Amino acid sequence: MFQTLTALLIFLFPLAYSPGPGNLFFAANGARFGFRATLWATAGYHLATWVVTALIGFGLLRALQAAPGVFHILQMAGAGYVLWIAWGMLRAGALDKAGKARPASFMDGVILLLLNPKAYVIITLMFTQFLAPGAVNHVGLVLMITTVFTLNNLFAFSLWTMAGDRLAGIFARDSSARRLNLLFGTMLAAVAVWMALA
Repeated sequence: MFQTLTALLIFLFPLAYSPGPGNLFFAANGARFGFRATLWATAGYHLATWVVTALIGFGLLRALQAAPGVFHILQMAGAGYVLWIAWGMLRAGALDKAGKARPASFMDGVILLLLNPKAYVIITLMFTQFLAPGAVNHVGLVLMITTVFTLNNLFAFSLWTMAGDRLAGIFARDSSARRLNLLFGTMLAAVAVWMALA
């Protein structure tokens, strides 16, 4: 079990800590609204992560594969959703003059995970590597892998959110805030394009 856990964490490290839709989403929200304001979205994303990961571990993916085109629909919907978030950031002004802007909600976090087909691919790949078909304690292994995957993502996303929050402190002036919003909005728009084309 210890060897499996160690190998799993090594496997997950580059996937969780490198830039991706989730990390950039939370970094952008941390920069715009601060770390505390992202906690509900973080809770939604990682609750959805745990549930979806467990379902895939217990065989949901086989059922999804029977419906052709489902991943393409998720891909386009996810890209559209991230692009919509990017558009909001690109239109935003100073960080301390949020106006009608609001932090991401619990449901925003849930939707971001559900509409991210890359997450499904990573989760499936993880289970093919770390869950033997004839495993003796199949249920226990699925739950352990699911929990480690979720907690590792939670830690990585928290670091990205804190980094965004720290950037907001550096770019507190109105003109600097607009540049920061432009930077994160552009990055999220690029992620949306990548999600649509990958």
